[in-house]
Amino acid sequence: MPWQQIIEFQRDIYLSFAEHIKSFAAGGGWFAFLTFLPMGVAFGAAHALTPGHSKSVLATYLTGSSMKAHKALLVSIALSFTHVSMAVLIALLALPLVSHSFVDAGSAPVLQAVSRGLLGLIGLWMVSSALFRHAHTHSSGEGVAVGFMAGLIPCPLTLFVMTFAMIHQVVITGLLFALSMMLGVCVTLSAVAIVAVMFREQLARLLSTRPRLLAVVSKSIEAVAGAILVAVALHEIVFA
Repeated sequence: MPWQQIIEFQRDIYLSFAEHIKSFAAGGGWFAFLTFLPMGVAFGAAHALTPGHSKSVLATYLTGSSMKAHKALLVSIALSFTHVSMAVLIALLALPLVSHSFVDAGSAPVLQAVSRGLLGLIGLWMVSSALFRHAHTHSSGEGVAVGFMAGLIPCPLTLFVMTFAMIHQVVITGLLFALSMMLGVCVTLSAVAIVAVMFREQLARLLSTRPRLLAVVSKSIEAVAGAILVAVALHEIVFA
């Protein structure tokens, strides 16, 4: 789906959401809103296809890790949950953290800097692990931590959704729609996670008859993945 079509699809759903919120606030009742709610899943999935949402961070980390598919899914779930939840919390408790400029509307510069800094440390740790440790298995706990760090940057559309619902004094509808968006984001990021794991495992199968080469390639991938995370973190912090 071309980017322009994705953008138009998101806009149509958001405008429809706004109409449902206005109708609900005017006493329209729950039925119409609840029947519209599944569109939030499509909204979140389409939105997660657009640039951002730490897809490259997720794919890079999982490609350089040793995680199986079920553990990789935990990473994508943690990222999705944190990404949307941070936006909800900011809307409810800390709206002053959010930039209101035209160019950066919906962004949270402080959280973005913290997120990139933590991911840079993860990248350094991955490089160190590849260079100086004989063998290392990436645990699901480590992966969840990476997902949490990558998700600290809040979802801008969730901020808009929550703010619109709060303006019309129907916060519960914003929370429900944000939850459905989270499911959609999770669908897209989980697909990214599975593809990354499949790529790494396919490469391992191709090299299975040459264990020494496989060990070298595995460590090299981990080191390169860590270096990419460090480079991305530095670029985002310096040029943000």
